[in-house]
Amino acid sequence: MKIIVTGAAGFIGSHLCRRLLEDGCSVTGIDCFTDYYPRWIKERNVAPLLEARHFKLISEDLDAWPLKRTLKAADAVFHLAAQAGVRASWGDNFSVYIKNNIQVTQKLLEAAKDVPLKKIVFASSSSVYGLTPDLPMSETSLLLPLSPYGVTKLAAEKLCFLYYKNYGVPAVSLRFFTVYGPGQRPDMAFHKFFKAIMEGRKITIYGDGRQTRDFTYIDDIVAANVAALHQGRAGQVYNVGGGHREILDRLFPVFERICGKPVRLHREERQKGDVLHTLANIDKARKELAFLPGMPLEEGLRREWEWIQDLYGRRAPSRKKG
Repeated sequence: MKIIVTGAAGFIGSHLCRRLLEDGCSVTGIDCFTDYYPRWIKERNVAPLLEARHFKLISEDLDAWPLKRTLKAADAVFHLAAQAGVRASWGDNFSVYIKNNIQVTQKLLEAAKDVPLKKIVFASSSSVYGLTPDLPMSETSLLLPLSPYGVTKLAAEKLCFLYYKNYGVPAVSLRFFTVYGPGQRPDMAFHKFFKAIMEGRKITIYGDGRQTRDFTYIDDIVAANVAALHQGRAGQVYNVGGGHREILDRLFPVFERICGKPVRLHREERQKGDVLHTLANIDKARKELAFLPGMPLEEGLRREWEWIQDLYGRRAPSRKKG
């Protein structure tokens, strides 16, 4: 199959590209290398892909790229490109989220409406649930996003659905719950925790530490994406989570055990947009996608710790960010 992956140099995108290449697909990755986090990390993500015979990288902004021409040469699309980050989505930054999360998605769907694609798999987020009263969160739960980022992800989901209903675009949305593992973005909690421990700094915790999250290992996320390509029903939404939740404060002994170093905490007030609890009901994905998360949290964290040490151990001091 000929596959397009947007956001191919990112955390999830680069892992997905590797899996697709291993499965024998021909992959075209598109990424504009936004400056949300250091470019050198994304370049490191994509470097092994560039050595693959059946991989091509397009370093362009989707908003300006001739999408229809590119889509005509593809069988399916994984749309992972987005402006990430709950806390950064407030204020003047919101215009960037509108462009990269809503406008670009609409342009992709518009270009796809006359192209016979097998599937478009859209990367949504558990942030669409926000203040829903349901725990676990189900695909039928009330959606009350608590951040501008969550609003843009929900808007993009709705665009996928309306292009399916009106034009038959075979779009499927996957709601990811807190993805972690090797390659995790530097703005995400586990990455920041490990880096602070490695450097002997305190870990900053927002809130009282009793908040809970449903953590999902990167390989499980990738497996769900591939399953959605082959088995996902067009027009549908699926939760993709670990299926269990962890109390944040109870994880720090695990970090100490993995790193062999003490964990020191610095607590600050809860941030706007942060929800207290997440937990995915994955019954639908289990039934329709045969999705079964398999990575124990401590083992997944151990693998991320090994990657963090390698990442910053190799980093040249003179390397520029941006």
